[in-house]
Amino acid sequence: MARNLLTLIGAVLVCQVIGNVGTLFTLSAIPTWYASLNKPFFTPPNWLFAPVWLTLYTLMGIALYLVFNNKKNNGRALVLFAMQLILNALWSILFFGMRSVMLGLVCIFVLWLAIYATTIEFGKVDKMARNLMLPYIAWVSLALLLNLGVFLLN
Repeated sequence: MARNLLTLIGAVLVCQVIGNVGTLFTLSAIPTWYASLNKPFFTPPNWLFAPVWLTLYTLMGIALYLVFNNKKNNGRALVLFAMQLILNALWSILFFGMRSVMLGLVCIFVLWLAIYATTIEFGKVDKMARNLMLPYIAWVSLALLLNLGVFLLN
């Protein structure tokens, strides 16, 4: 029981830590470069992003835990999960760190495909894990549209 709890905490922490890597590149760019960009009318307020990402990384960590501990896990879902997690951090580096809207757009499109593939693979292992990924792909769908809007408006 204690081992399972530690594994769960570890899975959530991995997601939160990778998420914080992206934050390192994001925070300084928001009040300066990002504030100067034209954004689509449906852009959420800046204060909403942190609690949404905190929640999404927690749900992703729980999903990771469920797949990691499932006997149906053949490793493919975990590799896809790792790939999408790296792409998630890379998007922040490209978009905010390098201030490249175009590279961010390419990255977030590939990220969306990786999340989709991960969600499908998670569903083959554990239905709850798949369901926990759905808010994440929904939010990244919005982020993809926002990135596209910023690209078109600037």
